[in-house]
Amino acid sequence: MTASQNEFSLIERFFSNIGKSHFPVELSQGDDAAVVNVPVGKQLVMSVDTLISGVHFPELTSAADIAYKSLAVNLSDLAAMGAKPAWFLLSITLPKFDEVWLSEFSASLKKISRQYQIELIGGDTCRGPLSITIQVSGLVDHNNYVNRKGAQLGDLVLVTGELGNAALGLAHLQQRVALPTSLIKNCVEALNRPKPRLELTGFLTSYASAAIDLSDGLVGDLRHILNQSQKGATIRLDSLPVNDFIRSQQAYDYALTGGDDFELCFTMPSQHKYIIEDWNHKNPQCKLTHIGEITESDYELVGNHTTENLNNWQGYQHFE
Repeated sequence: MTASQNEFSLIERFFSNIGKSHFPVELSQGDDAAVVNVPVGKQLVMSVDTLISGVHFPELTSAADIAYKSLAVNLSDLAAMGAKPAWFLLSITLPKFDEVWLSEFSASLKKISRQYQIELIGGDTCRGPLSITIQVSGLVDHNNYVNRKGAQLGDLVLVTGELGNAALGLAHLQQRVALPTSLIKNCVEALNRPKPRLELTGFLTSYASAAIDLSDGLVGDLRHILNQSQKGATIRLDSLPVNDFIRSQQAYDYALTGGDDFELCFTMPSQHKYIIEDWNHKNPQCKLTHIGEITESDYELVGNHTTENLNNWQGYQHFE
């Protein structure tokens, strides 16, 4: 078989019939490009992420976990914008043909695609160091998306879930920290299988003034909102939703700068504060925590009888 025939065979065997969108596709896999129709009154929201072996996931990560995380981190971007998933494209680079690995990757990709009702409509495969690039498309009602520049003075700052678990999971796998046995599974799963908070999209489009997903750590990612909105913030250390290990060890750096949480951070006018308790009662799997407020300019962390200036703190940096 020729190289191109091999590629077509690989795509047919492992990457056809993955996921099903709420939104019909005009032309899907099998042509030079896919064609979709954007429904009247909707806008298209698009995002792309690349995950590289040894950078975004440890080299011994299972194929199933790699597939799950590759799509989940992109779905998290859609969630932060208040968008409903529709379609995705996949480009995968493989060092060699490995039928077992590809079967596990494909099965996991199919499972998460069905779970979040998003459809694979095209992509590419090639030989090289292991990396996965996924471009997702979602839909929002016209001009009803959430972005990073709407935070206003006095807004509440909220986050979903727990922070720092993924960074702890990575530190455990790299033998940099000795975790209690009771935490290992949860932290490693947080690293390998982050939960895209798509159940929150309707809440965000109704109440949020700005939002972002936490890929590179709370401090650095919240700064993107503050820079875009030209505001500051005060964050309370004792309000951060962290596990008992982080709190007892005062290891808050995992939550503040660790990265890979893929929880959502968003701001909301204070008059909507009443809705938080109601949301948490109805959605215990996606708990919201009020961690601070938007201020005029300073970016500060208050706790342990001290106030720290966060302006010079950094999240994860790819080129440093």
